[in-house]
Amino acid sequence: MDVTVLIRGIGQILEFVLALGVLIFLHELGHFLFARLFKIEVLEFGFGLPPRMLKLFTWKGTEFTLNWIPFGAFVRPKGESDPSIPDGMAAASPWKRFFILLGGPLMNFLTGIAIFSLLYTLTGAPETQKVQIIQVNPNSPAEVAGLMPGDLVVSVEGTPIQSMQSLSEAIRSHLGEEVTLVVSREGKTLTLKATPRQNPPEGEGPLGIVMGNPIRSISVPESIPYALRDTANQAKTLISLPVLILRGEVSGEQTRLIGPVGMERVYREVRQMDVQAQQENPSNVPVRTLLLLASISIGLGVANLFPIPALDGGRILFLLPEIIFKKRIPPEQENLVNLIGFTALILLMIFITTQDIVNPIQLP
Repeated sequence: MDVTVLIRGIGQILEFVLALGVLIFLHELGHFLFARLFKIEVLEFGFGLPPRMLKLFTWKGTEFTLNWIPFGAFVRPKGESDPSIPDGMAAASPWKRFFILLGGPLMNFLTGIAIFSLLYTLTGAPETQKVQIIQVNPNSPAEVAGLMPGDLVVSVEGTPIQSMQSLSEAIRSHLGEEVTLVVSREGKTLTLKATPRQNPPEGEGPLGIVMGNPIRSISVPESIPYALRDTANQAKTLISLPVLILRGEVSGEQTRLIGPVGMERVYREVRQMDVQAQQENPSNVPVRTLLLLASISIGLGVANLFPIPALDGGRILFLLPEIIFKKRIPPEQENLVNLIGFTALILLMIFITTQDIVNPIQLP
């Protein structure tokens, strides 16, 4: 094996472990910040997972530690599961505990928003109400008419074009007929004539063009609505997956669960695509890598909100009777259910990891 390839592969594995570790660290930071906000002491904030390697420092009663397993992070609030400990988490009001538990997933969603915002700021945002010619196929009606890449389509036969769908519909309603296209090119308005084909070659449309939306540069504040929309859409898709699976609208293979091993494989392939793109053009932004990290962060947030014992969502579920009916489930029962849930999650992760090794996921 080429030593350079081996070193690059090891480097990408370490890069993924670091990236995923940062996302998990930010999740735990959300819990930490809300605990501090409500004056609940956090005994330990650990970088990595136990056993402990060393104590880094102490800040406002919190020990910051470095642990031997270099993956993720954790927080240990005072009195996390014992309501008899004064000023501990379990002794706090249910609403305070609710927001402390919600803090982790919330931080994951904010991280997704931040990554999407960064992407839009670096690459620009599509103007969805404008249609631009991206490519003109040789010997096509578009080439004969004089259309060029970069042209903005203003109207077809007097019908304003405000989306790619409206352009497709306008063209397909005049197959075999000469149509008048008004386009904007470098600030000038041009009127062109073209005849959409009734039977275009395979892989081409009636005009023989590839269309898209023009991209405009935007500022960080302008990127926020786009980032919020994309984060909400991804979260909505993930939340609806169980229902779609039960309805049979998506197959199990399409929604296969993957663990860190599977995610690392996907990360490595996506990262390689971005590396190749940057070799061709050093100014290219690693779009695929950033999109994957945003998706993982949002996925962590959604997964932790599912009402599964031991996860944040499962622990929030135990709070509902206390919030609604003012009746608390005995901590001993809650701790037992969470222990069973945690054991089940560990077994599930072992199964998923085995699947990732035996039957590696393939990107389409």
